[in-house]
Amino acid sequence: MAPSRITAVILDLDNCLAPADEVGRELLEPMFAAIARANHGTVSSEELDAAFAECWRLPLDAVAQRYGFSPEMLAAGWMAGRLIAVTEPMRGYPDLGALSELSVLLFVVTTGFRRLQESKIEALRLPNLTGAFVDAIDDSQRMGKEGLFREIAERHRLEAESVLVVGDNPESEIAAGNRLGMPTAQILRPGIERGGNATYYIHHLYELRRIVAGVPR
Repeated sequence: MAPSRITAVILDLDNCLAPADEVGRELLEPMFAAIARANHGTVSSEELDAAFAECWRLPLDAVAQRYGFSPEMLAAGWMAGRLIAVTEPMRGYPDLGALSELSVLLFVVTTGFRRLQESKIEALRLPNLTGAFVDAIDDSQRMGKEGLFREIAERHRLEAESVLVVGDNPESEIAAGNRLGMPTAQILRPGIERGGNATYYIHHLYELRRIVAGVPR
């Protein structure tokens, strides 16, 4: 699929615009400690370590399901996770300057606890953003990324073919964009495995210029 003209770009945040652990791995320690205290042998120490590592890539509800957390573990992590926020400036990846070179509408859509993700967006102070949205796992009326992508397109009267979705996760934002008929670009930051379902594959944000310009792959 090669869209004739890209007029809007939707970007993921964690591991796309900034490393999820940029401010330090201690950021999620209160959540990890709460989960560990509620474990009571439900999950082995090795599996728990693996689950905590996954929390830098996936939201807590997805990790809990994958690793078989008990309801008590999930509830404990949930209560602690909702209180976490970034309180210092973030720099993001060195190529964020590429966004200011794109003459398109720019949106950020990110998944996680609302307070944490909104604090990251604020800490990054991204230039030229048209809008930022959190697919908040702690919202009772959660829309999901697909719902937010659809809402953005409808609100700004954008054809799906003109909206490029950029992110690192083939099972999340890339899959959501594909379902809506939007072109997708997986950004292969260090440590990110290449999926098989994106329209484009890039290693840095400067490569978006050729996609937006319609340059053939």
